[in-house]
Parts: sequence; C-alpha cells; structure tokens
Amino acid sequence: MPDPDPRFFNRELSWLEFNQRVLDEARDVSNPLIERLKFLAITASNLDEFFMVRVGGLQTLAEGGSHQTDPSGLTPEQQLTAIGQRVRQLVDDQYACFLREIAPQLSTAGITRLTAATLTESQDRFVQQVCMEEIFAALAPLTVTQHDGQFPLLLNRSMNVCVRLQRPLAENPDDFETRYAIIPFGRTNMRFVSLPVASGYGFMLLEEVIEHCIHQFFPMEKVVECAAFRITRNADMAIREDQASDLLVQMQQLLTERRASDCVRLELASSASPELTEFLRASFEIGERDIFRIPGPLELSAFMQLLEQATGAEHRFAAWPAMNSPLVDPPEDVFAAIAKRDILLYHPYESFDPVVRFIEQAALDPDVIAIKQTLYRTSRNSPIVAALARAAQNGKHVTVIVELKARFDEARNIEGARALEHAGVQVFYGVKGLKTHAKICIVIRREPQGIQRYVHFGTGNYNEQTTRLYSDVSLLTCDESLGHDAISFFNAVTGYSQPLAFRLIAAAPFGLRERLVEMIEAEIQFKKQRQRAEITAKLNSLVDPELIELLYKASQVGVKVRLNVRGTCCLRPGVPGLSENIEVISIVDRYLEHARIFYFNHGGDQRVFISSADWMPRNLDRRVELLTPIEDVSSRDRLIAILNSYFKDRAKGRVLQPDGSFKIAGKRTSNKLRAQEWLYDETRRLVELAEHSKNTVFEPYQAPGLE
Repeated sequence: MPDPDPRFFNRELSWLEFNQRVLDEARDVSNPLIERLKFLAITASNLDEFFMVRVGGLQTLAEGGSHQTDPSGLTPEQQLTAIGQRVRQLVDDQYACFLREIAPQLSTAGITRLTAATLTESQDRFVQQVCMEEIFAALAPLTVTQHDGQFPLLLNRSMNVCVRLQRPLAENPDDFETRYAIIPFGRTNMRFVSLPVASGYGFMLLEEVIEHCIHQFFPMEKVVECAAFRITRNADMAIREDQASDLLVQMQQLLTERRASDCVRLELASSASPELTEFLRASFEIGERDIFRIPGPLELSAFMQLLEQATGAEHRFAAWPAMNSPLVDPPEDVFAAIAKRDILLYHPYESFDPVVRFIEQAALDPDVIAIKQTLYRTSRNSPIVAALARAAQNGKHVTVIVELKARFDEARNIEGARALEHAGVQVFYGVKGLKTHAKICIVIRREPQGIQRYVHFGTGNYNEQTTRLYSDVSLLTCDESLGHDAISFFNAVTGYSQPLAFRLIAAAPFGLRERLVEMIEAEIQFKKQRQRAEITAKLNSLVDPELIELLYKASQVGVKVRLNVRGTCCLRPGVPGLSENIEVISIVDRYLEHARIFYFNHGGDQRVFISSADWMPRNLDRRVELLTPIEDVSSRDRLIAILNSYFKDRAKGRVLQPDGSFKIAGKRTSNKLRAQEWLYDETRRLVELAEHSKNTVFEPYQAPGLE
C-alpha cells in the first residue's frame, strides 16, 4: 500500500521490516545453526509484543471510530490492513525457514524432534506413560460453549489445545451431539516432552503428545479433531494517573486487567477445520483478519529453550567474553580510578562489572554518605538492587526512582520497590504522567578535599544480564559540572519541580528536544557558511516528525547526515530534493544494538553525546530522559571511531532504500568488515596494549620511610 505522504514511512510497517531483518539472520546460512534458531525465536517473541502493544492500540482506535492519520497519512484501519498483509508474509517466511531449513538440520546438533508417526514401540510406551502419570494429572480439560458466558479465561500467549468431540444422543443413538473442550497449558514448562533417543536430546511437542494420547482425556467419546491454538491479548492499557492515589496499587490492578483484555490475535494450527475455526473466532469475538493459520509448531519463541540442548561448538558463534577495561582493573578501587579520569565503557565488549562494583563499593564505603539512582528494568535477583538495600542498611541515605510503568516489567519492579522500601531505601515511583527512562546513578562521597560526586550515565538498563547481549555505553565520571547537573536533575525529579539550568546535560521533557534542534540547526548554519557540516546518529528508533523534517532541511542545504537506526525509521532517505544527503543503515548481528550516540561536527569543534532517548515523541515529550555530552577527548574520539565502524560494515550492514526496502551494504564475503567483530577485536587490542604498557613499566618498592 503506497503511503499518501511520501516523506514518511509508516511506523508499524517500518518496525515489521526490522523484524524481517532479524529473520534474515535466521535465514542466513553463514550463521551457525543454533544461532539461526535463536534469531528465529526472537522474531516470534518480537511479534508477540508488537501485537500486544502496537496492534492492540490500533484496534482500540479503530473500534472507537478514529480516522486520525499518522505522519505517513494512514488511518488506524488502513494501518491494520497493511499490517495484516505484511505479517502474513512474515509468518510464511518464518515457517519456511523453520520447516525447510532449520528443523531438518537439528539432528546434526544432537536435537531430535519426534512425532507420533516416528515413535518406536518403546518410545510410544514411554509417551503413554508420561501422559498418564504427568500430563493427565497436571492438565485439566474444560468443557466450553459459546452460549453460557462461561468461556474460560485463557492466559495471554499460553498454548492450548481445542478438541472437537461427538457423542451419541440418548434419545437417538444414530445422531451425534458436537461439543468442544479446551486443554489449556497454563504456565507449564512441559512444552517439550523429553523422550529417550539413542544419543543427544529427543523431544515431542506437548500438543502432539496430547493429540496422540487424547483417548486418556476423553475415553467415552469420539474425538473428531484436535488443534493447537494460542491467543494474544491487548496490553496497550494505561492507568489514569490523575486518579491514582496509590500508584503501586493501580499498577497491580492494571496487571490484573491485562489478563482479561481483548484478544487481538488468534494463532491456530492450519489443520483446524472450518467448524473449529469458527467456534474459536466467535468465542473470542474477533474478525477473520485477526486469525493466523500456522503451518507448523505454534509459539516459535519457545524454541529458545532448546538452545542449551545443542551439542557441537560449530553450531554456535565463537565466544566473545567481555573484557576488563584497562581504565579500571578489577582489584582497583573504583572511586580512585574515576578520580584519575573519565571512564568510558562500551558493553558488551567491555564488562559491566565496574558499574556493578561502583554501586557495591559505595554500599560498603564508610566515606559514602548518599546514593541516588534510577531503575527502569533490572534482572531477577539483581546485585544492584541488593547493593542499594545493603547501603541503606549500612546507614547511607539511598534514594531510588523505580519506574513502575516499565511495560512488561511492572511486576518485577513492584517486587523490587517493596524490597528496597523494607531495607530503608527512599523509593519514588517515577513522575506523574511521565516514564522515568533516564539511566543515572550518583554517589556522594566525603573526601579530604570536601564532598565529591561520582556519577554513572548510561544508555542501557542497570541489568547485568542484558549488558552481555546489548550494546550500550557507560560513562563513569567525577567531572564537577556533570556532577552538579546530575544532582540538579535528580532532585528536580524527586522534588516534582522543573530543574534549574544545567551546565552541560539536557533532560526530557524540558530541554532535550530543544538541544537536539539547536545542534541540527547549527550544522545547517555551518553548511550555509560553507564550513564542514556533518551529523551522525546511532539510534534504536527514528520516528519524531519534527526532527525528521529538520534532518530533511539539513540534507537540502548539503549537510551530510548518517543515521544508524536499528529498528523503526520513518525517515525516507535518498529522495532527490528531499533527502539525497541522508544515509540510513541498520545493523542486526549477534548483539542487540541499543546504544544511542550522537555526533555533530559543529564547525570542527566536534560534539558527541550519549543518551537514554531515541528520537521519538514519547522519549522527547513524555519521558524523563538524559542527553550527556562527552567532554573527555579520548572518550569522545573512541565514540567517533565506534560510530564510523558501523558505516563501514559490509557483512551485516543493510542500507535503507527510498522505497522502504533494505539492501546489503556489500557482498557478504569473508574479507568484508563486520562492525561488531571489529569492535570486539579493537577492544581486545586496546586491552592487550594497556597490559603490555603496564608490564614494561618499572615499579620499584620504596622504603617505608620514603612513602
């Protein structure tokens, strides 16, 4: 469907193209088999969230009769139609990849999928026993009708089997009554039923085991058919914060409401009959557009569980263990290291451990008097949360902003907030009407020369697990101006007031957008004055119409604009007279590109920033975000080199075309630069160089009297 406004790509369709790029990695035969399976599982998980949030929101608008158009000129109904068409093609590609390419090769990695038709006699006896002793005991079939209003409340994204049954009528045995039953899997972890095989790991899908043993559930009835299905519910729901006297209670109620929200997608085995399909369609009150008939196993995201069962190193990427930054040795006092100079870390190539140690050391250091931190998404059993609780128990003043509205992490954040409160931490639940997405931790320390402020600014979450998989930037500094700004920012958030003027940083929703506009307009003016002008930005998403229009304006006067956008990009590059000086690339590789880094040439006085914010209206106008300048010259130069590496990628780089398609930046040959590999090798080179320099410096022992 052509966009009515040629200046903008539709946000939802652009995101689907991102998911296609992830799927392309699953289809790329140069990737190891198990990594291909992982990419495939990620595409399925991505689609789940897309339907819960984006499609759910559009359906709400369409059902409400909204005809408001997005920047591309499409109404909610038009977007839903276009999404349905694109998703069906994506699903076809997913299952072609799984059924034709990946599944047939799993046995080479020691994974064997069995079906009823391939079971040996002994395996069949084993399946029957497992079904009787475990499955039959754990799962309960539910009789359902459409007329009694008692259709069971099925869990969002959980697997189910629908069974169509017939039994003779008592008054006329020659006639049959049709009825339906549903066997919900709930939260069971039995999706893959382990079976004995000669070697490696053998399994049978739970839905296929149930179908094979269905007589155990319904011994006196005729089973006409069994069909696996799965529903996705609308999760695009929000609380009325102006009416929320207790935000924590309101968030708990929201989580409860999500469990019973409307169905936005029905995934159904393609073998299901028209009768069974219609029964489910009417039961969930959905249209034909919301039904997706699946030609293979449902819930491909579940196959992530099989990754650990694979054997053979050749089926995985070679290990890239995170390296210790030469700027802060593991035994070294973190505060002493930061006092020497700013420390820039690029994860996951460099370990996140210095950030964790920064907080853990602060919790135990008798000279630390206060810690202030934001938490958006943390890991389970987070060492950072534990350290903050320990700090409070040690008598330090600890203030934490826990964002309860972090979508799909609400329950974990509620639990973490309660644990911190019980430990004596002063906890704030974000800011009314906004999400606190900024990543900052401030440690206030008493030192001989006075009070010193140590600050961590980041582009990613305080989650030591995801920092092994996501590329993000950390800055550890005791710069006086940045410390002043950090305190001013944090106290404004917790004090519900507009911050005082910052010296260096900018914050959303007051000032960050304005700073970006100022920087882009400055490049335009430099170009008009015939000076060098260049903008390079690394983002997750580029959606904001105002900034896109400004980038078009920059292109039209000749500013070179390079954009590395991992996901959604609504800007249309390469259009003569509009955006011919704009290049957009996307990198999808073994790590999820998550860092936000911005570069402006600024007439030769290069300016580099890191940020928690993407260029989207929600980040710039409806969230609490930070934009942090990199003042340290060596840190700035390193970030510029990192930015440049992505635009040299000829292995995983894809270039956005004016028509919305993506093309490989270069032929995929072994001698082409691959940005993530280069970044790992370059990080290792810097670490080895630092180690070599350390080992060639003489460090004499001093006599005690000379110390």
